[in-house]
Amino acid sequence: MANAGYEQSGQDTSRSALQRYWFDIPLWKRIVPAFVAGVAAGLIWGEDAVRLQLLGDIFVRLARMLVAPLIFFTITAGVIGMGDPKRLGSLGVRALSLFAASALVAATLGMAIGLLLQPGDGVSLVGAKPQTIAAGRTLSEQLLSIIPVNPVQALADGDMLAIIFFAIFFAVGVLTLGERGQPLANVIGLASEAMMRLVVFVMEVAPIGVFGLMAAAVGAHGLGVFVNISLLALGTLLGCVLQLLIVHVGLIVLLARLSPLPYLRGAIDALVIAFSTSSSSASLPVELAIAEEKFGIHKSIASTVLPVGVGIARDGTAMFVALLSMFAIQALGIAPSLGDLMLVVAVSTLLALGAPPVPSAAMFMMAAVLIVVGVSDVESALIVGFILPFDRLLDMMRTTVNVSSNMVNATVMAARLGEMERDVYAAGEQAPGVSQPGEHDLHL
Repeated sequence: MANAGYEQSGQDTSRSALQRYWFDIPLWKRIVPAFVAGVAAGLIWGEDAVRLQLLGDIFVRLARMLVAPLIFFTITAGVIGMGDPKRLGSLGVRALSLFAASALVAATLGMAIGLLLQPGDGVSLVGAKPQTIAAGRTLSEQLLSIIPVNPVQALADGDMLAIIFFAIFFAVGVLTLGERGQPLANVIGLASEAMMRLVVFVMEVAPIGVFGLMAAAVGAHGLGVFVNISLLALGTLLGCVLQLLIVHVGLIVLLARLSPLPYLRGAIDALVIAFSTSSSSASLPVELAIAEEKFGIHKSIASTVLPVGVGIARDGTAMFVALLSMFAIQALGIAPSLGDLMLVVAVSTLLALGAPPVPSAAMFMMAAVLIVVGVSDVESALIVGFILPFDRLLDMMRTTVNVSSNMVNATVMAARLGEMERDVYAAGEQAPGVSQPGEHDLHL
């Protein structure tokens, strides 16, 4: 019995040590050192570090495995939680309007930065290999694709807009059952909670995945992955910073009537995940946890606006597509008219809102913008081939802004509708160390 007690005590001590040195450390504080270590490993091992890509691929696949069922169950549970289908329609119109307006501002900013910095002026495309550009779909085809012919196939394919449509449609059906639908509503709510529990498990391996992703990228391309096409990278960084610190902070202050400090502090975990994985989908689980635990946003808003935003929160993409279009126009020696510039902004915004949440999707949307302003398919493919080898870092930056846009818009919607606990949000304004340990802290 004494030995058993000793063994139990030893297990408790070991668990406490593990908790102290890993689980109690906020996620972003574990990811940043892993990011730095990955860069160092890539520099030291060179091309051999590409083998570490497996670690990153495992993490990304685990995260992507959860996305489709997570979106389905969280949106369905969120809509059911609203209790009134009419309220859903009002919320959807407001959310879509806010996402579209924010993306339009971002696209205008990207075009302005392109005109200011002239990143494509004098760029030589010698050596660039044209990349195949997938045929674009017409507007009617894009709209029809939102309605899935086979919902199970949409889940299997990860077709986000189709999944969202069916989840909302299914939830409305459950609501119309009234009291008879309550058992099913309870099951869906439990399924949503179970998916969030799985998210916690998966996100614990994020630092390992980030280490592998960065080691492989730097090992394959060296530091050139960070310094090539410097003016375009500088323009992307400038656009992302301005969109996040001026536009997004402005929305928090002017529309939500909230201090921006809790947002900037609370959002960092999701922004680091977005930056390191270049995936809006991978950061969604963290966004959902932050929205409820740190921002005090009610689940009925968080579980509807945020999953929808994975498909349409595209500020970073809209900004980058417009900037990259200006880069291409300048590199090809084209003098754009005022009408061309307006088309760049409008088409960049529309395409960004329907962009899939996958790495480098903006590259091929840029080609669609160029075709609209008269650039040939071959020239567009040449630009894509020139930029694609260096797109990893650029994608990381713009994905971060996409995720910030999603969280900001959800916060604004919750504040305007009175669907948030403002005292929970305000707790994030306290300096580190003032709040009680563990209170409103996200430890994924």
